[in-house]
Amino acid sequence: MKTFLENFFKLKENNTTVKTEILAGITTFMTMAYILIVNPAVLSDAGMNHGAVFTTTAISAFIATVVMGIYANYPFALAPGMGLNAYFAYTIVLGKGLSWQFALTAVLIEGLIFIVLTMTKVRETIVNSIPMSLKNAVSAGIGIFIAFIGLIQSGLVVPAKGIPLTLGNIMSPVAILTIFGIFITLFLLVKRIPGGILLGMLITTLLAIPFGVTKLPSSIIGLPSSISPIFFKFEFHNILTFNMVIAIFAFLFVDLFDTVGTLVGVASKADMLDENGNLPKARQALLADAIGTSIGACLGTSTVTTFVESAAGVAEGGKTGLTAIVTAILFIVALIFEPIFAIIPPCATASALIVVGLFMIGNILKIDFSDFTEGLPAFLAIIMMPLSYSIANGIVFGIVSYAIIKLITGKGKQVSLVVYILAIIFVLRYIIEAFI
Repeated sequence: MKTFLENFFKLKENNTTVKTEILAGITTFMTMAYILIVNPAVLSDAGMNHGAVFTTTAISAFIATVVMGIYANYPFALAPGMGLNAYFAYTIVLGKGLSWQFALTAVLIEGLIFIVLTMTKVRETIVNSIPMSLKNAVSAGIGIFIAFIGLIQSGLVVPAKGIPLTLGNIMSPVAILTIFGIFITLFLLVKRIPGGILLGMLITTLLAIPFGVTKLPSSIIGLPSSISPIFFKFEFHNILTFNMVIAIFAFLFVDLFDTVGTLVGVASKADMLDENGNLPKARQALLADAIGTSIGACLGTSTVTTFVESAAGVAEGGKTGLTAIVTAILFIVALIFEPIFAIIPPCATASALIVVGLFMIGNILKIDFSDFTEGLPAFLAIIMMPLSYSIANGIVFGIVSYAIIKLITGKGKQVSLVVYILAIIFVLRYIIEAFI
């Protein structure tokens, strides 16, 4: 079996081992297991059955991540995306007063459009057209972004009256455990102990029990809920409506550039880009995303996308699709062991995300900030990700500013036609949104 895995996933060629890939897969799962709790909570606000969404979240994550692992042989995991599920529930359904069946129809159409765009290499062309300075900026920006997510989860950073953010209560149990988790994880990494990030999360989780931050489950296993209340529930009669067009466009935009940003950023840090700065097998990776979204809509969940938490598995040494397969299997296991996975506290995932943020930001050293035409767009891409709470927005600011500053400084010929087209589309998108 070990030999089969080494040959199928080309482990020796990628300088990794079965043990490393398994640890990386477990680490990725633990950092993104929160989606099994959060996604049902968000979509149930839109009127969907909570238990059914939990089951569908796990199944759709499993299917999409398996496709990624086998077809693309990349260590990236997929699941219904945060932000996209919020747009689904709070903007389309609750905000516009439309049904969740309407929103699912928009997600299905988006997924099918992405399959077509991926097969025709449109999405791959977009990925490869992003300048190398921006690819490194995206990686660094994602590092700050996921560290910021960790700081919010832990309560170390909180909203404040009169100012956007301030320091939280650092003496709260969650904050103390998060800080401890950061230092114990870094200690394990410095000592080169295998599975340092995962062990740090496990130790933090165990310590959270006597602190009262989490508690042992009353039961260990349970049968998964049926997905029949949300399975294949579409409103095809509304396909040609204006609201449907707007919803599909919004899903397409955010999903495309969240996925592109994650793939480019994490792959850049993992040294998966080729000598031209392109991502080999980008089409296969993007197709996994498109298939996941289409199948996820049929099962009854919002847009499936590549998770930035995949960086945690990469930081643990994951380099191939075996990492993704391990993560996928754990999503299926979670269906019957929901109570166990539910005890992982925010402080455990927060400390891991902050450490991974440190791991990701290193690519900022590869950016030539002395060349303002490269440095300014990179800077905007980096800071806009955490400040706008969106990978997609960071990419937009990076690409639009890159096209403009190159053009006005007489270096327009250095920019590909695709980048100019993207910049125009981005600007038009925000103009249209401003008047809708």
